Amino acid sequence: MVKDLKSATDPSRNLYFDTATLYYRAFFAVPESITAPDGTPSGAVRGFLDMVSAIAKQFPPKQVVFAWDDDWRPQWRVDLIPSYKLHRIEDQSLEQPDAAIEVVPDALSPQISAISLILDAIGLPRIGQIGHEADDVLGALVAKSTQPCDVVTGDRDLFQLVSDDSQVRVISITKGVKNLEIVDDGYLENRYGVTGEQYADFSMLRGDPSDGLPGVKGIGEKTAAKLILEHKDLAGLLTAAKDSEVPLAPAVRRNLITSQDYMKAASKVVRVKTTARLPKKLDCPSKVLDPQSLQDLTDAWGIERQVKRFLKTFNIEWVA
Repeated sequence: MVKDLKSATDPSRNLYFDTATLYYRAFFAVPESITAPDGTPSGAVRGFLDMVSAIAKQFPPKQVVFAWDDDWRPQWRVDLIPSYKLHRIEDQSLEQPDAAIEVVPDALSPQISAISLILDAIGLPRIGQIGHEADDVLGALVAKSTQPCDVVTGDRDLFQLVSDDSQVRVISITKGVKNLEIVDDGYLENRYGVTGEQYADFSMLRGDPSDGLPGVKGIGEKTAAKLILEHKDLAGLLTAAKDSEVPLAPAVRRNLITSQDYMKAASKVVRVKTTARLPKKLDCPSKVLDPQSLQDLTDAWGIERQVKRFLKTFNIEWVA
């Protein structure tokens, strides 16, 4: 972790936002007593704009993109692991998982729509795609970028994108905007014992209850890290488990062999895809794209101060 954030600032870096983690954090951080002129709770909208402004001010970007969850639970992932995010849907008895609706607080839903409309009115790149979660969009952005990248998120799944060699970092908001953590390979090695390249397999072994992924029985973080370091990746680990000459604790060997089908499927689910289609141009506009729509949204939500600060951060002119 870089303790001095100023020393980590580099205007040649791209800044990619995992949008949902920001508006969810803003929603739960700002009391519902903060409302729009019509009495609608507006804390998520206000908080989101303020958080993005604060982060972009600390890390002035060459390029900025907001990744969106057009498909928060892609069918192909459900086909591989039926329990994937199952606990987050409204009706878990649905026979058609692709029709599942994510449980979202009633007060948050209209604010998510407002945030999307605000970004679109400004003209900032907002990318989502069916068959791809926001994580996958971020994976594609990082994979196709020719510049160093920072990914802003509160989701540790995206630690797998970290690469010192490719100059990809995660800016973690889990401790709040005032306590941002810069996650690089050194950070991951100190905290988990693995690098960004190894993180997906490590995560698959350990499991992630928040995503409905149970992991391999009896394998926690320390054991998962030790196994990945010793055997490099999933293929090496499975080969070792089947080779009686390789020293492994009997229970670990047994659980690995028993779970091999799960491990192969979960490895695909955990890894971000990099195939999302991206626009050819991802430029930040110099002027607001739709001034009247932005004005209407600003008035409706009572967020003039937040919007003006946001635009100033990105040097975007608002001409009526």
